[in-house]
Amino acid sequence: MNKRLQGQVTYSLSDSIGTITFGHPSHNSLPGHLLDQLANTITAAGEDPDCTVIILQSEGDRTFCAGASFDELVAIDNETNGKAFFMGFAKVINACRTCPKFIIGRVQGKAVGGGVGIASAVDYCIASKYASVKLSELAIGIGPFVVGPAVERKLGTSAFSQLAINATEWKTAAWAQSKGLYHEVFDDNTQVDTYVADLAKMLSGMNPEAMKLLKEVFWKGTENWGDLLEERAAMSGKLVLSDFTKNAIAKFKAKA
Repeated sequence: MNKRLQGQVTYSLSDSIGTITFGHPSHNSLPGHLLDQLANTITAAGEDPDCTVIILQSEGDRTFCAGASFDELVAIDNETNGKAFFMGFAKVINACRTCPKFIIGRVQGKAVGGGVGIASAVDYCIASKYASVKLSELAIGIGPFVVGPAVERKLGTSAFSQLAINATEWKTAAWAQSKGLYHEVFDDNTQVDTYVADLAKMLSGMNPEAMKLLKEVFWKGTENWGDLLEERAAMSGKLVLSDFTKNAIAKFKAKA
C-alpha cells in the first residue's frame, strides 16, 4: 500500500526547533503503526542534542486529529490485541510527559478522543477558533480511559467529566481555552502559525537545563502514569470487544 495512504510521521530540525508532523488521509486519525511512530519520534526528538524545543502538529488545515482508527478498532478480536492498540495512545502521552523538552502543540481544527489526549499532553497548546473538542468514546461503548489522566490534569475533573459524559456534543475552542486546554486561540491558521513560530523561536534561546527542570516541576505527580495508562489500556481493550461497541462503530462508519 502507498505509504501516504497509510499515513506518516515526519521530523525536521531548523535553528534548534524540532517539528513533528503526523498525518493520515482519514482526518488525521491514528492507527497503531502511526501511534508507535509518533511516540518513537517524540522520544527521539527529546534525545536529539541539536533540538531545544519541539512543535507537534498534524497535516492540513482542517481536522487536527480524529482519534483512533475505526478500521482497527472494529478488527480487534481479543483482549491482548485490544490492550496493545490502546497502548499506542498511552505511549504517545507518556512520550510527551517524559520528553525533557517543551512541546508546543499546534491544533488547527477539530480534535476527537485521542486527539484531545494529545492536545492535553503537550506543554503549551495553540489553537484556531475551529479547534472544537469532543471525547466520543462513551458513545461507542468504551470511555476515555487512556487519555483521561492527561485531559483531567489539564482541564480539571469537572470539565473532563463533562466531556466524557456528554460524548456526542462538541465543545468550542473558546470553551477549551477557558478550561485551560488551549493557551491561545486565534481566528485563522496564519495567526496560529505565526504565534507558534514566535514562541518556539523565543524558547529556542532559553536555557535547556532550566526548561528541562521546569518541565519536571510541571509534570510532578505523574510518575505512576507508566503503570496507570497500561491499566487503562487494558480496560479499553476489553470493552472494545463488546457487541455494543462493534455495532456502534459500524453505525459510525456507515455514516462516514
